[in-house]
Amino acid sequence: MKKIVPFNLYRLFIFSCALALPGALAAQQTPPLKALLITGGCCHDYAHQKDILKRGIEARANVSVDIIYTADDSTHPALPIYGHPDYAQGYDVVIHDECAADIQDPAVIQGVLRPHQDGIPGVNLHCAMHCYRFGNFSKPVAAAADNAHWYEYLGLQSSGHGPQEPIAIRFTDQTNAITTGLADWTTIHEEHYNNVQVFDTAHALARGTQVLKNKAGEPQRTNDFVVAWVNTYKGKTRVFSTTIGHNNETVADARYLDLVTRGLLWACDKLDANGKPKPGYAAK
Repeated sequence: MKKIVPFNLYRLFIFSCALALPGALAAQQTPPLKALLITGGCCHDYAHQKDILKRGIEARANVSVDIIYTADDSTHPALPIYGHPDYAQGYDVVIHDECAADIQDPAVIQGVLRPHQDGIPGVNLHCAMHCYRFGNFSKPVAAAADNAHWYEYLGLQSSGHGPQEPIAIRFTDQTNAITTGLADWTTIHEEHYNNVQVFDTAHALARGTQVLKNKAGEPQRTNDFVVAWVNTYKGKTRVFSTTIGHNNETVADARYLDLVTRGLLWACDKLDANGKPKPGYAAK
């Protein structure tokens, strides 16, 4: 005997499909965010890390990552963005993962900052914190000083790190969309960047604790620094940064990639309050 579906259940089914359809169509029709990953320079395996980041981000969100990479492993890498302040034209966000500590020309630095001054969001990873520095950067820079511009964009000033030891990461603000639901974790041996100063425009999301040992292997001192934060640059531009990410194993860690991807989506205002991509920006 043919089963008859009650009319009210049929209407409920049609209504449920109608509610789900816009989200499904949004996921199919929304073009990906266009991200520009800038990488290269001293002291890191950028040749492999660029691909780890691209695959990891694209697997987690509706983002297309283009890469500008130089194999120049000096502290003044010849990145083709230098001298071209329009380098980010057509992109929704720029990921800075370069290590360019000895690029000191203020005009060049202003060119790197120009897209962010114009409102293009930024994501900054690890050694990006030690780029574009000059003057006495081991001391807090003065507001609006020539050597303060990069730090004002980041929202935090760092000058160096100690030996590689595990870093215990704890999320100090678990209500932020980027960090909600994320669990604390301890890295492998990693570089822990210091905090010279944190700017008023920045908001810390996570801190890292690292125990340093003496030659006998005994605990000597503990460093506790901000390792992830957000910043509002020029009163309008969203910026996410983390100092974590020296070694390939850390960059490839799902917990790291989750954090970076959420930070990118937040910077582009495509992350909801529950830490999920907004409609259309989940991975396809």
